[in-house]
Amino acid sequence: MTDKEMKKSKKAKPEEQPQQEPDTAPVQPEEEAKEQENPQLKKLTEENAQLKDQLLRKMAEFDNFRKRTLREKEELAAHVKAGCAEPIISLIDNFERALSCPCSDAEFYKGIQMLSTQFSDMLKNLGIEEIEALGKPFDPNLHNAVNQVQDDQYPENTVCQVFQKGYKMGDKVVRHAMVVVANP
Repeated sequence: MTDKEMKKSKKAKPEEQPQQEPDTAPVQPEEEAKEQENPQLKKLTEENAQLKDQLLRKMAEFDNFRKRTLREKEELAAHVKAGCAEPIISLIDNFERALSCPCSDAEFYKGIQMLSTQFSDMLKNLGIEEIEALGKPFDPNLHNAVNQVQDDQYPENTVCQVFQKGYKMGDKVVRHAMVVVANP
């Protein structure tokens, strides 16, 4: 073929011309860059995951610390209240002894009774209440048995006499009730 014929054939059939494949040279450096970045990206992703895990653990640890501290404060407050109540309980015992004695002066007796009531109210304000014992089944968690008697009026293991009142704050016993237990 002559040059003219070649030119005509090129002009006449452009689709028959061999198509060049896309240049892969620029793609290869991008893939190599991705491969080079990929270890760095992978390393950063792993580090990020590790830091997130550490953060979550620290947050959980702090939350546990906060809860533990709050619980310890509540226990300490209850312990302090119970410690403050013990002298008041002793005063109430003495006032009750004084009220059980005969008194010829009605005003004096009334004054002692008012003081006893005021101290009892102080205990109630602290959340401390008397343990009901008389006629109740004996409970070693609440009662301190100092004697047993044979008494048919009460069922077995029932408190028939209270020597000293007991007090509790919620479920915590401040002072056990000193009692006598009946056994038929």
